[in-house]
Amino acid sequence: MSPASTGASTVVGAAHTVPAADATDSRMTPGGPGYRRMSLALFLAGVATFALLYSTQALLPLISGEFGVAASEASWTVAAATGGLALFVLPMSALSERFGRRTVMTASLAVAVAVGLLVPFAPSLGALVVLRALQGAALAGLPASAQAYLAEEVRPRALVTAIGLFVAGNSVGGMSGRVITGWVAQEWGWRVAVGVVGVIAVLCAVAFRLLLPAPRHFRPGSLRPRVLAGTVRDHLADPLLRRLYAIGALFMTVFGGVYTVIGYRLTEAPFSLPQGIVGSIFLVYLVGTVSASTAGRLVGRLGRRGALYLAGATTAAGLLLSLLDSVVPVLLGLVLITAGFFAGHAVASSAVSKTAVHGRAQASALYQSAYYIGSSAGSTVGAMAFHAQGWPGTVGVGLLAVLGVVTITVLGSRAARVAARRGPVAA
Repeated sequence: MSPASTGASTVVGAAHTVPAADATDSRMTPGGPGYRRMSLALFLAGVATFALLYSTQALLPLISGEFGVAASEASWTVAAATGGLALFVLPMSALSERFGRRTVMTASLAVAVAVGLLVPFAPSLGALVVLRALQGAALAGLPASAQAYLAEEVRPRALVTAIGLFVAGNSVGGMSGRVITGWVAQEWGWRVAVGVVGVIAVLCAVAFRLLLPAPRHFRPGSLRPRVLAGTVRDHLADPLLRRLYAIGALFMTVFGGVYTVIGYRLTEAPFSLPQGIVGSIFLVYLVGTVSASTAGRLVGRLGRRGALYLAGATTAAGLLLSLLDSVVPVLLGLVLITAGFFAGHAVASSAVSKTAVHGRAQASALYQSAYYIGSSAGSTVGAMAFHAQGWPGTVGVGLLAVLGVVTITVLGSRAARVAARRGPVAA
């Protein structure tokens, strides 16, 4: 039995092995050549990705008003984008194995920003949903390819920190996109707001391409369907990877549900906040930037499972606090939810990159697929629960997802204890 099957964070006996860091290791490390450029490039890619992917989320009340639809229908402008990404992330990861991580990431951003410039001109809700699905599909080439690039180009000890910075870029993109759209939409409407996000994404995409160092450790793989299917089958057969995929999906179910619905809650009584103020609520994403970028230190102190327990507990506490009908506790609840989510996501996604020592793009793609399926499910189910039971319904969905995270982590802990009693297993 391999360590991966026991809950450990490494895999032995894989087709390709990653050499341990030593004096001859030419991969990037903090303070070394190219590391800052790489970090900034992927940070900006994360900004563009999340700004585009969730550009309509803070605007859902306005979209509902223009097209005369309920929250559950307007939420499809978010669910379609994340669903498109979830559907296409695995095929795009296969292309990155053949044509290179940087090439696929650049092409993905280029297509996504082009579609983003068309979104403001959508004549109907149906057309808007279709464009958003295309945008999500285009963005599918970014997350898995970025994690695979980092796993190949960054030394293992720095990997959690490097991925944490990429996830931090996601949080900044999600925050800035929502804050900007909130204030712009208040003055000029939601169409101008999403257009502004598209222009910002263009600038990020250009800077990304200019800054990202050329890969030095990439080795082209095969595009043969049988090879791809075998790699995917290997990853899905790994109990640790399956647990990590489920954890990513469940954390994103919480996050997707909360942030899809929060705009409706805060624009309605007893809050009745204007759109600009509601958009500014997303400044709490800064907390996610901090929690994601410090995930490496958290794992160093508590271990992976300890960090996941803490992330789950923090998220649950935030959900419960947000039930109070006062702005201050709601804001504090969002801070805790955001911190817990981004920490949990950074820990789980970096564990996937460490565990999969072959077919990394496919391993990361499966994680991203599960992650964004969770986002689509959270957006849709959270909005339906809000329509049926109000905010407590959305919170109930989130608490069930957190319970799932804790349960899966407990199972991993038990598997690790069983493996420890059996003693070390030869590779």
